[in-house]
Amino acid sequence: MADEAAIIARVLASPLEVDAAAWNALLARQSHPTPFLRHEYLAALHESGSATPRTGWAPRFMTLWQGDELAAACPLYLKSHSYGEYVFDWAWASAYEQHGVPYYPKAVVAVPFTPVPGTRLLARDGEARALLVRAVQQWCEQEGVSSAHVLFASDDDVQACTRQGLMLRHTVQFHWKNDGYNDFDHFLASLTQDKRKKIRQERRRVADAGVTFRWAQGVDISAADWDFFYRCYERTYLEHGNPPYLTRDFFRRMQQHLPEAWLLFIAERGGQPIASSLIAISALPASAG
Repeated sequence: MADEAAIIARVLASPLEVDAAAWNALLARQSHPTPFLRHEYLAALHESGSATPRTGWAPRFMTLWQGDELAAACPLYLKSHSYGEYVFDWAWASAYEQHGVPYYPKAVVAVPFTPVPGTRLLARDGEARALLVRAVQQWCEQEGVSSAHVLFASDDDVQACTRQGLMLRHTVQFHWKNDGYNDFDHFLASLTQDKRKKIRQERRRVADAGVTFRWAQGVDISAADWDFFYRCYERTYLEHGNPPYLTRDFFRRMQQHLPEAWLLFIAERGGQPIASSLIAISALPASAG
C-alpha cells in the first residue's frame, strides 16, 4: 500500500455523493458481502426518507481515497436515538444520563433497520481497513461524539476494530443453515421424532385451512405483490405500537434498482392474499456496479 499520507479521508453527507460503481466494486471484494450494503440499498434508504436526519439517521459516510481510487469506506450515521439498530443500549444511555453526560449524538457504522451480519468496513486490504477504523475514531473525537458502534460486523471488521482498541459487545442470533438437505423430508429426518411430529401437524393445519402459497423472485414480483407486502409490513409494526421504519417508496426503489436481491412468498386462501414474507438473497451479481 502507498504511503499513508497519500490516503485522503472524506466524510460525505449522503450515500449519493459516492460513485455507485466504485462502492459496489469495493463491496464485491469483501469476505462477507450482502445486498444490504450495496449502494442501491443504502441510496434507497436515503432517497425514500427512511434513514435521513429527519428520522434520526444523519449520514456521515466515511471514505478513504488514494487519488481517484476508493480505498475504503463505511456507512456511518450520527444518531440522536437508538431506534432501528436492533441493538439495545438503553442501559448505557441511562447510565450516561444519570452521570450528567450526554450519550447522544452517537455514531454507528451500520445498515439502518437491518440486523443482518456482514461486512461493514469496506476496504481493498487489511491496512486500508485499519486506516478506516482510525479515521472513524478520529472523526468521532473531533466531533465530540460520545461513542462509535460497529453493528453486526464481519469477522474481518471485528478483528480490525479490536486491533484498534475497540471493545467487543457480544450478542446472540439464531441462524438456520442448510446442511445439504435434499428436500424438506430430509431436513425433518434430522430432527427428533417429537419435533417432526409437531412440524407436520402445523403444516397439516395450514393445508386443512385452505391456505396455499406462491412465490415470485426478482423482476417477477409485481407492483401489486409489493403493495400487498407493504400492507403486511406496515400492519405488523402498527399492531406493535410503532410506525414502520421503511417507507413504501423504499420498496418501490428496491423493485426498480435491486430486484435481483428479493424473493417474496405470499400465502393465499380462497384466491386472496392473507400473508407474506420477503427474503433477501445474499449472492451478489457477478459484475458489481
